[in-house]
Amino acid sequence: MKENKGNFLMFSAIDFGSADYEESIILRDIVLRKPLGMQYLAEDLAAEFDSFHLVLKDKEEVVACLVMKPIHHKIIKMRQVAVHPSRQGQNIGRQLVEFSEVFSKSKGFEIIELHARKTAVPFYLKLNYTIIGDEFLEVNIPHFKMIKNLV
Repeated sequence: MKENKGNFLMFSAIDFGSADYEESIILRDIVLRKPLGMQYLAEDLAAEFDSFHLVLKDKEEVVACLVMKPIHHKIIKMRQVAVHPSRQGQNIGRQLVEFSEVFSKSKGFEIIELHARKTAVPFYLKLNYTIIGDEFLEVNIPHFKMIKNLV
């Protein structure tokens, strides 16, 4: 599934192990892992073989990405949402999340769930996600479980 946005921006699902996938790992590392002093392990990435990998490219560069992992025939989990630092604050994250919702619904999923960093909760609330349960720690950072019904 591909969708063009604007003159150069393009949302797409990419293949696990592809060159675009490798570029998305670099972006995720810059945005999500390095600030925490963490790095990806080969086994972490190998476990993503059965996930959907969505990106937003500007010309040929991956500028935003996320991972959607099916966890039930009607529920999919959004993970690893990253927007390049130079592109943050330009509504790219919102557009990518909205694209992931359309994509997930087209695959028959009815609910998206995610673990939002506490600092990202307002972003997801604006997109009509709902907090489920209490705050918890994940990778030593406060998180909240959130969901959105797609139907």
